[in-house]
Amino acid sequence: MKVYLMHRDQDFDAQAEFPSNAEDLSQDLGLDTLFDAMAGDDSFVLGIVKRAILSSLVDPDAIVYRQDVLRDCLNHPSVVRELYDVAVGVIEAERKVFWGLSRDSPERILARSLRVLQVLTSSLKRLREIADQHGEEFRSEGFVRFFGMLEAELTDEYLNTVDFHLRELTFPRGVLISAKLGQGNVGTHYVLRQPSKQSWTEWLFGGHNRSKFSFVIPERDDNGFKALAELTNKGINRVAGAVAQSADHVHSFVAVLRDELAFYIGCLNLHEELSKKEEPTCFPVPVRSEEVAFTTRGLYDICLALNVEARVIGNDVNGDGESLVMITGANQGGKSTFLRSAGLAQLMMGCGMFAPAEQLRISVSAGVFTHFEREEDPTMRRGKLEEELERMEKIAEAITPSSLLLCNESFASTNEREGSEIARQIVRALLERGVRIFFVTHMFDLAEGFQRLEADTALFLRAERMQDGRRTFRMIEGEPLPTSYGEDLYRRIFGTSPSAAGG
Repeated sequence: MKVYLMHRDQDFDAQAEFPSNAEDLSQDLGLDTLFDAMAGDDSFVLGIVKRAILSSLVDPDAIVYRQDVLRDCLNHPSVVRELYDVAVGVIEAERKVFWGLSRDSPERILARSLRVLQVLTSSLKRLREIADQHGEEFRSEGFVRFFGMLEAELTDEYLNTVDFHLRELTFPRGVLISAKLGQGNVGTHYVLRQPSKQSWTEWLFGGHNRSKFSFVIPERDDNGFKALAELTNKGINRVAGAVAQSADHVHSFVAVLRDELAFYIGCLNLHEELSKKEEPTCFPVPVRSEEVAFTTRGLYDICLALNVEARVIGNDVNGDGESLVMITGANQGGKSTFLRSAGLAQLMMGCGMFAPAEQLRISVSAGVFTHFEREEDPTMRRGKLEEELERMEKIAEAITPSSLLLCNESFASTNEREGSEIARQIVRALLERGVRIFFVTHMFDLAEGFQRLEADTALFLRAERMQDGRRTFRMIEGEPLPTSYGEDLYRRIFGTSPSAAGG
């Protein structure tokens, strides 16, 4: 049996390694806020959502498959939470089944495997009941296949047969073993046999007269008991192995079910949190990487929304066909927030989640990379520009065509002429490799140069500033300006303009 709620034809890999830039992504995009909101108090959900979000899908069909499953989850949250609780409960119950001191003994292995199977079988019965009660309410390909599989494979006949064998393997009538005599009259070919059922006359009168075939081991004959145990283990050895394999198989199914549902539980938690804040969400339209697409309405920074009580401001952008998005404008105008919102939306879309927007159409990405401004190296072993270049070198080694690179004030640590030239060379090289770039900068020379030479292939956004200096925190299309309106901040803090203070 296969779960296949995360992928159409494979299990979700809950042990997959994180990408090499996972730490930078978490730091620059504030992913811990998103992860914590999805996990709630469940540390297991936390681990799963981290891997799912940082392992983007690159096939739009695979993303749509997962989106459809998530739609079903949002429409039937109580059913999905019950499925998850069943899987978690049975895994926890299995862990409590005692292994014993002698794990190599077939008798011990069989006893534990039987106990585990009894626990697991109870979960299978409950899953079948849920499928019977709610299976027809689900519409996605993933859930229709999942519930159909439960109904087809966990029939009443099958479950009754399992119960029968579990009872028989406790050997209520003793262990019946056949063997052959080998060389030197040593017993070989031990085979466990199923005892024949007693007739009513045998049951009434005590069955066969076993005195002819029986012997009694004296109470203190330890060697006799040991020899009898060895004979029993030889007889049940193969059965113990088969039952242990069956237990592992059922355990694997339930464990994968728990892993895959944990992702959707995280999505449900997040959706409920956003619904309380009345923040909009949508299922983004994934576009193949060959087509550059980025069109959105009301795109907002989901981590900011989770950290403030008021609703946050979203942005409308028409960026289809633009591989480079250059963002300039007023200080504290929302440029970095918009940059994070684009990165977070890309990651959420890539793992099949809803997006923090009213509408989003976006190309799939082979990976998301960030190059944000950082504090000075506290060890003082290198300068800030050197540290920036080293980080960019690692990105250049790892990045692939159709990836998304988010730059926030990159190379602003040196003077504008040098910083602009360094950034210009790197951006052009990455664009030629097919990388999409969002670049926030105050360097007018850099932004104006791209606007002058490559206006047809780039989108230029500017943080909106009203005539009186107020920020709307919205991005509007507009050519770069040689000022970032730093005097607005000066006036707000010192109560006068820089020119007035100087005069």
